[in-house]
Amino acid sequence: MNTIEELYNTYFHDVYLYMMSLSKSEEISEEITQETFFRAMKSLDKFEGKSSIKTWLCQIARNLFINHIKKQKRFSDDELPADIPDVKSDFVEKISDNSEAVSIHKILHNLEEPYKEVFSLRVFSELSFKQIADIFGKTESWARVTFHRGKLKISEKLEEKYE
Repeated sequence: MNTIEELYNTYFHDVYLYMMSLSKSEEISEEITQETFFRAMKSLDKFEGKSSIKTWLCQIARNLFINHIKKQKRFSDDELPADIPDVKSDFVEKISDNSEAVSIHKILHNLEEPYKEVFSLRVFSELSFKQIADIFGKTESWARVTFHRGKLKISEKLEEKYE
């Protein structure tokens, strides 16, 4: 794979269907699939090739789904397998932190369009990718990729802030 976009285009559907089989929810599946590719992009250089890329992505998605379940308190920690690593979304944690939220809003304010609007519609207005696509007259895939790229740009700016 040459780029994260190729990785995304090749495996998005597989990861999304895997999430649908676990969550039975389009919204949860979309969100976790997006976060999966965001995480994969940040750690692609750490991929050792001991499994296929598809398996690696599905494992990331599975861990994110388990964390989602824990966060929702649907199951107690005793009902989850003990060998599952605790993976938390750095990005979500940063948004939850009030001081980080201000930093993210400042970065978002200066972000170019359409990333700024797509990110805002998804995160703050909690619109689905289909709804965002309809607003822009584009495809759901375009909305997902644009959101992903916007999220990446914000994360890069946050990382620059702490360097």
